[in-house]
Amino acid sequence: MGIRIAVLGLGAWGQTLLERWAQQGHTVTGWSRRSGSSPAELLANQELVVSAVAMAGVQTLAEQLAPHWPSGLPLLSCSKGLDLHLLATASQLWSNQLADAAPLLVLSGPNLATEVRQGLPAASVISAADEDLARRFQQQLSDTSLRLYTNTDPIGTEAAGALKNVMAVAAGISDGLALGSNAKASLLCRGLAEIGVVLEGLGGATSTLYGLAGLGDLLATANSSLSRNYRCGLLLAEGCSEEQASKRISATVEGPRTARAALQLAKRKGWHLPICEQVVQVLEGQTTPAAAVKALMERDLRPELQQL
Repeated sequence: MGIRIAVLGLGAWGQTLLERWAQQGHTVTGWSRRSGSSPAELLANQELVVSAVAMAGVQTLAEQLAPHWPSGLPLLSCSKGLDLHLLATASQLWSNQLADAAPLLVLSGPNLATEVRQGLPAASVISAADEDLARRFQQQLSDTSLRLYTNTDPIGTEAAGALKNVMAVAAGISDGLALGSNAKASLLCRGLAEIGVVLEGLGGATSTLYGLAGLGDLLATANSSLSRNYRCGLLLAEGCSEEQASKRISATVEGPRTARAALQLAKRKGWHLPICEQVVQVLEGQTTPAAAVKALMERDLRPELQQL
């Protein structure tokens, strides 16, 4: 039986989810900043609210909706990234504003919107501290093309989904420089380890790193021209500035903001994130893509499993 869903944010992913769930028979209403209406008007009589806005808009939206939030109305967060100013994941931003008013869930995984919209097979993860809640929406929102799994590690799921965007930028740079398959495989392997540093540092479970939200999302995003972050890396390798790359992509690219936020967290926590560091230096014009690769290759030799 269908449920009533409000989708906040109608970019590529939000619009895709709205259409997918409407096709499943749910009653779905959408809102975007371009609509000119208040998102608070959508909250009444809903059974689920889905936030698919870009990370830069999450805090403002959460502050706006908190006074109007119906007690007990679940929120499914689909935003991927780290807030550059508060250094928090999307669900942490929502939690800070909604407190105990809303049961929180996270959706993440290898979900290139264009392919999902075409009905091509895909899988994703619904994560919530409350396992029964995750299972409930797993059953209600899955279909034959979009298969949903569950876990109980929302922070780890979000951290993996955020940091893989940085690695996708790095992968685009590698391919743009025509460094070959060996180099890219090495980069992604070390990138996965770097994601793990942040994931575990934020309190996530190591097992999440090797699931759909971690390795799965990384493989999709770092190998497809449908990925904005990967395309950003390709353009940087061509010599574009961050601003020029953003204009050519004409859509939100979360990797650059996430890389900067991750480095701020690293300074606070004492983490070492060499790939994030080189990506930020390229974005800010402090080094060239080729020099960044050289710097990574010249790092001190160490055991593979030694902490970064």
